[in-house]
Amino acid sequence: MACALLFSRLLPISHRLTRTSVCVFSLFLSYVCYCLLFPAGTIIQRSVDVTLSCQRVPTQGAKMRIRKSLSCVSPSDVRPTTGEEARLKGAQSPPSGVQVARNDTPSPPMSNLKFGNKKLPNAIIVGVKKGGTRAVLEFIRIHPDVRAAGTETHFFDRNYDRGLEWYRALMPRTLESQITMEKTPSYFVTKDTPHRISAMSRDTKLIVVVRDPVTRAISDYTQTLSKTPDLPSFQELAFRNQSLGIVDTSWNAIRIGLYVLHLENWLRYFPQAQIHFVSGERLITDPAGELARVQDFLGLKRIVTDKHFYFNRTKGFPCLKKPESSGSPRCLGKSKGRTHVQIDRDAIEQLRDFYRPFNVRFYETVGHDFKWE
Repeated sequence: MACALLFSRLLPISHRLTRTSVCVFSLFLSYVCYCLLFPAGTIIQRSVDVTLSCQRVPTQGAKMRIRKSLSCVSPSDVRPTTGEEARLKGAQSPPSGVQVARNDTPSPPMSNLKFGNKKLPNAIIVGVKKGGTRAVLEFIRIHPDVRAAGTETHFFDRNYDRGLEWYRALMPRTLESQITMEKTPSYFVTKDTPHRISAMSRDTKLIVVVRDPVTRAISDYTQTLSKTPDLPSFQELAFRNQSLGIVDTSWNAIRIGLYVLHLENWLRYFPQAQIHFVSGERLITDPAGELARVQDFLGLKRIVTDKHFYFNRTKGFPCLKKPESSGSPRCLGKSKGRTHVQIDRDAIEQLRDFYRPFNVRFYETVGHDFKWE
């Protein structure tokens, strides 16, 4: 405006412009003067300087990121040009003692999040060895409401002095609605285990997988023989005097099959309704039926059904059909379905005679005839 007034003074009176013309001309001269005094680069530079007030510090992984200071205000839609990025790379780290606000921390990936808590088991498969405990565990853990420890913990028979917190740490994380399980087959025949489990919780549900005690003993011997080839013969271990039919009950393979004697110890601490017995034989011929009863006992919806199983003729044992996320069916390990050692027929009949009265007492106690003949 000052330039316009000066210019109007210099013109002769006769040539002065009208008031409107003077105003328009003054605006034009003001724009020209402003451009001369403040080049466009300076204006752009000032806008970049606003961005530079956002301090940058090194982040983890030796990568540099721009972090805004508490006083930094920068439009989120303004991006520096290539030349400006070079300037930013040379910016200095903030002085010590200056706090910076982090707004670039990524959210943790979903795979790293841990859901649920580690709880003491609600249910335990307590026995018996070579009865089918691994099969029951693998079959029932298909259920979405069941989470189980993968290995035998042996807490109540070998590691009890480690304490319940050690035991809890071995359990998988579960949601409030899920059941935590573990299985250790030796629990059923260990004297102190019933008392120890009841001390943890008298509400613990117990599952026992039983099998014809003679067949179970032969299976037990077959497994041991595969690890100890120089083992004495089955008859030498099973009998004190075979000609007289005197069975050696001190041999663990024979002692485990005295189910009713072990059960009496458990019934001192748990009501019978809290113990569920699975037939090892029916687990092979009708796995879906046995799993239906297990699910009922645990208070679960019957989700594991016959659609989950197929019979593997090579192993002579049911396997799980392949899940959608897997490329092949899932069968139990090589130790399951192993061909048994051939035992003399007379020895088998002598053992059946020995076990018969114990079996009858067991049937009467649990209210079910397993037909082991």
